[in-house]
Amino acid sequence: MNVVAKTETGRALGDAFAVVRDRLPGKGQIADQRRQAFEAYESAGLPHRRIEDWKYTDLRALMREVLPLAPLPDAAALKRAAAAAKLRAIKGVRRLVLVDGAFSPELSDLGKLEKGLGIRALREVLETGEAALAAQAFASDNSNPMVALNGAMATDGVVIELADGTVLSQPLHIVHVASGTAPAAIFTRSLLRLGRDAGATLVESFLAAEGAKAYQAHDGLVVSIGDNARLDHVRFVEDAVDAFNISSATVSLGAHAHFNTFAMTSGGHVSRYQLAVACAGEGSKVETNGVNLINGKQHADTTLFMDHAVPNCASRELFRAVVDDRAHSVFQGRIIVRPDAQKTDAKMMTRALLLSDEAEADNKPELEIFADDVTCGHGATTGALDQSLLFYMRARGLPEKEAQALLIQAFVGEAIETIASDALREVAIAAAQRWLEARA
Repeated sequence: MNVVAKTETGRALGDAFAVVRDRLPGKGQIADQRRQAFEAYESAGLPHRRIEDWKYTDLRALMREVLPLAPLPDAAALKRAAAAAKLRAIKGVRRLVLVDGAFSPELSDLGKLEKGLGIRALREVLETGEAALAAQAFASDNSNPMVALNGAMATDGVVIELADGTVLSQPLHIVHVASGTAPAAIFTRSLLRLGRDAGATLVESFLAAEGAKAYQAHDGLVVSIGDNARLDHVRFVEDAVDAFNISSATVSLGAHAHFNTFAMTSGGHVSRYQLAVACAGEGSKVETNGVNLINGKQHADTTLFMDHAVPNCASRELFRAVVDDRAHSVFQGRIIVRPDAQKTDAKMMTRALLLSDEAEADNKPELEIFADDVTCGHGATTGALDQSLLFYMRARGLPEKEAQALLIQAFVGEAIETIASDALREVAIAAAQRWLEARA
């Protein structure tokens, strides 16, 4: 019998679920799924370093307290959230805003939806009892305790559906804003379904309103990409300096589907992004790319699981980390090629750049191959800035920080260039520039 000793944090989470379970949306089967998810979490407890996948991100040590569930935002909270969203507004997108875990129609752009596009709040879907959508949104594997916890506690999110053949001309932008002036926990889960031959661009941003402090953001995203469909996905984490962000995404691709994703983490105190991608249809293509830009005592973990289950699929994983001061970057990438996945073409590369003697980067790329006709490879490097290049640039009159900034921009540029949209690529470049300017 496996007996898990509960920490104070674990007990606090159990108490929080008992208090709020009756006001969480969804009755009947959904309520049962929530209960099962929480029981799965409770049996495991918070992940710790003795669990291999969490070796470098020990939440029992890092998450010292569990915060109460965030209350519904009032008028003052919505005003603060609107100001934060405006500050990081992206031109030409359809904005969908979640404030403290609740969908905000008044801050979202819901008018004149393109034909074949449906957008609803997750709470609405759960409360109206739409079984098929609810089942898909809560179908995640409860073996991951933080995914299970998110399923148990999720208060709201966005449900987006694209009909067969619908190709959106306007990107969708889910904006997560923490606005509370008192520390609180936020649990959201969103669902995106692309029909056959559909196409879309999805942007996600995690922001803090003025005065928001020490909050915990727990987000889940469930994506289904139909046959011959394409999704471009860009994700920015710019949380408050003392915030926690524990997020997960599960993506399933149909035949000849294409998924291109880029994630940048520059904010938050502790963050972990778990991405699980399954090539379920033959001939699909996946590109996963990311950048960590961290300093101070930040901890940023990107954990990727790429599952090649069928033949003739390709994946590329490219990750860059820039780590300053006493920050800690983690990249764990695992590619599994199953016996039937012949003709798989999979490659992974991660590089870390350390800007101080106390900075730390852990890179752990893995390959598990059970098929014999494949082309696979992985690599990892960690190092410092090239001193000869720095000397060359300084000898020509550039200040040290400016010379470092140019080298850092070149280092992360390869990953940023994978963003398909020119406009969103510029947004990523601007986010990197803000981090560099703050460092200077």
